[in-house]
Amino acid sequence: MKEFSWDDCLRNSSSFKKSSNKARVQSLLGTAKARITYFNSSSITVDNVNFVFEGYYSSVLELLHAFVLLNGYAVANHVCLGFYLKDVLDRNDLFTLFDSCRFNRNSLVYYGERMDFEVAKDSIVKCKKLISELNKLLSKDI
Repeated sequence: MKEFSWDDCLRNSSSFKKSSNKARVQSLLGTAKARITYFNSSSITVDNVNFVFEGYYSSVLELLHAFVLLNGYAVANHVCLGFYLKDVLDRNDLFTLFDSCRFNRNSLVYYGERMDFEVAKDSIVKCKKLISELNKLLSKDI
């Protein structure tokens, strides 16, 4: 079933209440931090820019999953993670960044459409902005 809001995600069981699991949250945060450190030390080239983007996007997902779990939810898909940003946190700015990255990642992963170098670099910038903002939100909750 297609989701158009956080309420749809809950109604369709794509998102559901779950007890917070601090150990899992810490594990997700540790993995994201290590991945971010790795990609921050990598130079970006025409040959690797799409892979670097995927790495940053994976870190965004880990941070988002940690955040929703910390707040008592589990989310089964990327669309609903976006709706959490938009509808629960009232952060349309973050939703817009995330949805753009999600779209680019889906094109890359599911359709094999590599991004142009400049588009991929822009997507990396968006992921880094998301990472920064998510870290700020997480620091308030941890």
